[in-house]
Amino acid sequence: MKKTLGIMLLSFMAATYSFAQKQFTLSSPDGNLKTTITADKQLMYNIICDGREILAPSPIGMKTDNGTSFTDNVKVKGNKKGKIDETINSPFYRSKTMENKCNTLTIKLNNNWDVEFRAYNNGIAYRIITENKKPFNVIEETVAYNFPEDYVETAAYADAGRSGDFTSQFGNSFEATYNVKPISQQDHGFLAFLPVVVDAGNGVKLCLSESHLESYPGLYLTASGNKSLKGVNAPYPKEVKQGGHNELEMLVQSTENYIAKVEGPRTFPWRVAMISRSDKEMADNNLTYLLGDPSRLKDISWIKPGKVAWDWWNDWNIEGVDFRAGINNDTYKYYIDFAEKHGIEYVILDEGWAVNKKADLFQVIPEIDLQEIINYGKAHHVGIILWAGYWAFARDMEHVCKHFAEMGVKGFKVDFMNRDDALMTQFLYDAAEMAAKYHLMMDYHGIFKPAGINRTYPNVINCEAVHGLEQMKWRTNETDQVTYDTQIPYIRQAGGPMDYTQGAMRNATRESYYPSNSEPMSQGTRCHQLGLYVVLDSPINMLCDTPTNYNKEPECTEFIAAIPTTWDMTKNLDGEIGKYIVTMRQKDNTFYIGGVNNWDARDIVVDTSVLPSGTYKVEIFQDGINADRKATDYKKVTTNIKAGEKMNIHLAPGGGFAIKFIKQ
Repeated sequence: MKKTLGIMLLSFMAATYSFAQKQFTLSSPDGNLKTTITADKQLMYNIICDGREILAPSPIGMKTDNGTSFTDNVKVKGNKKGKIDETINSPFYRSKTMENKCNTLTIKLNNNWDVEFRAYNNGIAYRIITENKKPFNVIEETVAYNFPEDYVETAAYADAGRSGDFTSQFGNSFEATYNVKPISQQDHGFLAFLPVVVDAGNGVKLCLSESHLESYPGLYLTASGNKSLKGVNAPYPKEVKQGGHNELEMLVQSTENYIAKVEGPRTFPWRVAMISRSDKEMADNNLTYLLGDPSRLKDISWIKPGKVAWDWWNDWNIEGVDFRAGINNDTYKYYIDFAEKHGIEYVILDEGWAVNKKADLFQVIPEIDLQEIINYGKAHHVGIILWAGYWAFARDMEHVCKHFAEMGVKGFKVDFMNRDDALMTQFLYDAAEMAAKYHLMMDYHGIFKPAGINRTYPNVINCEAVHGLEQMKWRTNETDQVTYDTQIPYIRQAGGPMDYTQGAMRNATRESYYPSNSEPMSQGTRCHQLGLYVVLDSPINMLCDTPTNYNKEPECTEFIAAIPTTWDMTKNLDGEIGKYIVTMRQKDNTFYIGGVNNWDARDIVVDTSVLPSGTYKVEIFQDGINADRKATDYKKVTTNIKAGEKMNIHLAPGGGFAIKFIKQ
């Protein structure tokens, strides 16, 4: 009897423990990635890669003001496993179509909360879902990444504010270079914006980001102890005031005690850990796009990506003309003529065409007859894109879109948002929808990474959120832009396409570079600039230099003008973060392979067995023999090869290369 009682007691204890703690496991389709989710006092998950734990148990939670928070003592009401195996269209991205294949697990919790997990072969993602029908506010989301060791982190930090004062850092332009240090040595007082890369050793890296960031603040990470990163979100703005750059920003004056308003059932942003076993795999990761909300546009036939002759970087500096260059009709007609000659689809009118400090796009300076420029562009098969400061666009969005679309404008480059709180993330979606209504493309500047919006609204053709070439107008040679160029294809580009604005014809070595606002130059070689057109995702791609500089460089200009901006296929062939990258892209029967290098000279082998079998006419742009001394030195070789041949390419310090393969 005592033995039976003991067995019954043990059984009762086991049943009680099972009820108190629930544990679930979700594996990737290939079985090599796994997450274990435990629901006890907190909801926790980890990540195991090839049998090794690379993310230690880390908490998930959300605190609200309506008494339904799930931070402590979570209770599981049920769970459901599933899988996704589909091919999706991915217009204007790095490939025509993409495979979306993963295993899923949804855990149903008390108080109408769900947490959905997805396990891909190259990443683990989760998102919180609420089924609560009554409105409430989110006070705080619990996001943390606990690691087994003091891993090395590569992170870009907010470029504004004071160390230790997070509030002062939320207004920033997301344009900082990277710090590469162990987590324990990072500045705990500053916020890193996503994506962030953590090196888990043995070639394995985690790229941490987010997707479907709508009506919810962006996530920052800050070092928490020696082995952890903690999530921080900007609070919801209470009062905003016009100010900032040329009175075009809305600056947050005070905030609420919550981060987001929730009007009813909704999903929250995906928390994404992209996982790679080699750096080139990280550069190939498409999870941010795949996790974006599917397209809300039925008709996208009017969206026409392309290249843009850009004015602002080169300071409207043209020569050999009989008119005064500047922000005026004669100058823009010159840009349009240049664009037409080279088959460039667009000319942008950047800041200056509207009256300064008025935040009013309907006040145009007297030197500009906008309708005449638009009509001239149309007659010459060149579309016009207008720059607009955030508040000048946002204050009367529909009027702006309707008016300028009727004039014939093809899109807007909206700038100086410089925030990612919930109001601003919602603005991006609202602006994209309004622009789509009037068949306008959008290029967002002064803003965070795309985070999947380019899937939801394909007319959002590009975003900045990068320390791009514009920075070389004022950065000293203490800024290492060349090394940064070999980091962003692995990190920032994982968040979506970026408006880097390459194409400089004035190129400088590390020693000869200096900042110049009116006649800017790039760090690194000419072929480094050409290689960036292959390496970087940029569906609407700038030619940053002046038309007269391009006219002096017909070979390079012809190559840039002909390169596509959308692709049938993209694949990264080789590379190491911070050192170099080699990328292959395909458009119809033409292939490009290009790469960029850091400041170390390097010899690489391009194995053309990656191409379909056949014979190709090949144009090779590579660093000249003296490119280490004079960065403009390059060599162009035209030849024929058969797929399978190997090509030896020497990259100078700060160098690059670009090869065009035309199948015969």
